[in-house]
Amino acid sequence: MDAVRVALLRDVLAGTEWLRATRRFAGSLRASVEPRGGGLRGSGSRGSGLLLVGSEEYEPWHLAAHLDDEAAWSGLPELSPTLVRHWVPDGALPAHLAVGLGRLERARRGETLLVVAPDDPGAGLLERVHGARRSGATVLALDGGHAELHALAHDALAAPSDAGLDLDTLQHLVSAAAGENGLPAPRGRHRFRDRLARLADRLTDPPPAPW
Repeated sequence: MDAVRVALLRDVLAGTEWLRATRRFAGSLRASVEPRGGGLRGSGSRGSGLLLVGSEEYEPWHLAAHLDDEAAWSGLPELSPTLVRHWVPDGALPAHLAVGLGRLERARRGETLLVVAPDDPGAGLLERVHGARRSGATVLALDGGHAELHALAHDALAAPSDAGLDLDTLQHLVSAAAGENGLPAPRGRHRFRDRLARLADRLTDPPPAPW
């Protein structure tokens, strides 16, 4: 995705359901991770309450990196996710890249599980997502429109194959919107343009060093 396309994207989508939907979903994500009085959060400096998992064939590396950036820019460290992986190589380092699916079985109330699956999430993952929801975790889904996953999610946003907007684009819009309210930036279009410029810079880069 080049910088020109990114700069035009939200202008093109302005007034459409897509822009409203991505902002709504980003609001759900942000509300689910923001600390509340008496709420439980996991420990650790990274991903204190947000678990991010993809399907067996798709690991959402770039969304993890973008949310990590938004956590820093917005001053909301809870947006920094723990990436949960279907397969963890022996001796994987650093530690935050060595979190396997067993982590989902320990999800609990006060934590959020964000599932990103452009394809079929698979029965095994759905079973773990169901278990996390039963344990009290908030479940969110960004996907291609999988009915069973949507039935488990408290909120979901889909990009069906015929939608005209792909899942990667939705992830960029959601991650950018998730950090917006905490930024002491100028109002109106100047703030919007500044954020698009930063987003455009990120889209052509590989994941930052920590990932």
